[in-house]
Amino acid sequence: MIWLTLALILFIFQVATIMIAEYRRPSKGFAWLSILFLLPIVGFVFYYFIAREYRHRKMIRRRSSRDVDQKVHRHPLPVVKTIQSAEQFPNPAMRGETRLFGLLRSFPDAAVTVCNETTVLASAQETYRLMLQDIERAEHHIHMLYYIWNDDIYGRKFHDVLIRKALEGVEVRVIYDGIGAYSTPKGFWDGLRRAGGQVHCFLPAFIALFDKRINFRNHRKITVVDGNIGYVGGINIGDEYTGKDKKLGYWRDTSVRIEGDAALELQRTFMNDWELVCGERLPYSEDYYPKHGVAEGEAVQIVPGGPDTQWDMILEMYFASFISAKERIYVTTPYLIPDQSLLMALKTAALAGVDVRIVIPGIADSKLTLWASLSYVEELLLAGVRVYRYCKGFMHAKTVVVDTHFAMTGTANMDLRSFFSNFEINAAFFDEHIVRRFLEDFLLDLDNSEEIELRGFARRGRLQRAKETIGRLLAPLL
Repeated sequence: MIWLTLALILFIFQVATIMIAEYRRPSKGFAWLSILFLLPIVGFVFYYFIAREYRHRKMIRRRSSRDVDQKVHRHPLPVVKTIQSAEQFPNPAMRGETRLFGLLRSFPDAAVTVCNETTVLASAQETYRLMLQDIERAEHHIHMLYYIWNDDIYGRKFHDVLIRKALEGVEVRVIYDGIGAYSTPKGFWDGLRRAGGQVHCFLPAFIALFDKRINFRNHRKITVVDGNIGYVGGINIGDEYTGKDKKLGYWRDTSVRIEGDAALELQRTFMNDWELVCGERLPYSEDYYPKHGVAEGEAVQIVPGGPDTQWDMILEMYFASFISAKERIYVTTPYLIPDQSLLMALKTAALAGVDVRIVIPGIADSKLTLWASLSYVEELLLAGVRVYRYCKGFMHAKTVVVDTHFAMTGTANMDLRSFFSNFEINAAFFDEHIVRRFLEDFLLDLDNSEEIELRGFARRGRLQRAKETIGRLLAPLL
């Protein structure tokens, strides 16, 4: 009887701990409680090591306040041309979106820059070709940050060109994620280090586990060459992104190549992450923030997101753009696990007559996340949202198109992990010709997709519904 009482007290303690710690996010707390009921003690151990809130750590708070002080007062960025009012947008469709612009201006260190030239890239082959060309031309530095960097043909191809540039005297800095690139042998980087390049791991798995930060990953994909050319998007470094994965086949993804002020914003994000992983503060000098030749051009905003920031900027930009829609909202995402605000915004827009369409994968890289995504489909269809499954291969592009005034792409999936746990970075575009390019790509994706019809989807079997229930239950943790 004593052992039973002690076990009950221990279980109540575990439940109370989760309820108190997660009171701000009931859905996440409910998911962890479900795991706890299924796996007593073991579930709590997982919670202890995985679920800690990154942003509430005193060390991170001190670092954030210190960085703000230094960036604003001690290391001012070079002067870039920014938009100060909605009327300054070249795109007339954006000038009336004062609520959206009010949100854009509220983000610290995320200005809307106007001296940019953007190239939208719809495949890894095209992205890798241009990246390798730009890296070959580098004269001062090459900065690369990737969640995954595989030891395969393309992984070694980039590795070899970086070694060659390092031997030429170019500064080479690489960051990879400790979980995303966990399977890549540590010795893979020895050649680059011997050549003079610097390589660091973001939160190595063993350290992150015992520091209770293993759940917080750097999911960003950034390349910056000489401070004036930048790449950002959904593509990591590896053969699978070129369609060589036998299971997933053709890989559909989106990246952008940016010249101009927005490349400096990508540089700033990389430099902040570089300081975090190795403690070295690179100087805010003309070597890293050079003058560029883009005098006028497109309006671009680089939006970093992460668990150490005060605001959930990427989530808030999605929401603000959705509620600004009058004609269309087109979304591609590999994982459709929206929070309640985005779910409501999409449903409300569709009910108000906005053409809302979402493309998700037909082939899944994770069955659990696919079940979670499908668990949202029926209620979206009932509201008038049209949902499609991409059939040509694996849909990994993360894009949003709203009317003719807004488009966005980057590293963030439309899921709770990207909004609240991962370090992410997106780029938002406001010029009509760039938005039109994203729209054209989306329409091509529709041609390679199959629409989910409400009548047929509603007749799915009990087993499939049970899978979706499991996925929905665990969705806050995915």
